[in-house]
Amino acid sequence: MLEEALTALAAAGGAAVVQAAGTDAWTGLRQAVANWFGRGNGQRERAELERLDRTAGELETAEAAAAEQVRIRQSAAWQARIELFLESLAEAERTQAAEQLRTLLAQHTPEGGVSTGQGGPAAGGDLSVTASGAGAIAVGGSVTGPVTSNAPRTGTKSGASSSPPAPGPQPS
Repeated sequence: MLEEALTALAAAGGAAVVQAAGTDAWTGLRQAVANWFGRGNGQRERAELERLDRTAGELETAEAAAAEQVRIRQSAAWQARIELFLESLAEAERTQAAEQLRTLLAQHTPEGGVSTGQGGPAAGGDLSVTASGAGAIAVGGSVTGPVTSNAPRTGTKSGASSSPPAPGPQPS
């Protein structure tokens, strides 16, 4: 089993493949991912290019109603492929491959893209998260930069602001 940071890195890799498909970033990321998996083996690289092309094709042809499910499935599939590949390597090779994957993702994802570290995955740049109805948003770890919410304030007196309620059961 991979350590948490490598699992997060694999998740970031899976997400990057899905996010890049059909964009200007696709060609560079596609080739870099195939090279990373191939490790100098041309046949293995070609096989990965074919897998990547199938992924892009599935994402492109997904019907609107099923598009999000296809994205989730493809992201999970690429995460699993990356995890299995990393698990197959000896410790020293795994460390080197992980660093190469981090570099690859930094080079081939848009500024503010997905990155990973000891704390897990992170998204840089502007991030907008919306909850509606009875939805809630939770952020774990630390947040750097401004955070805004569209959630209506409740229990405020005219002009006064309040903090959102703490997680967990609330007094009646």
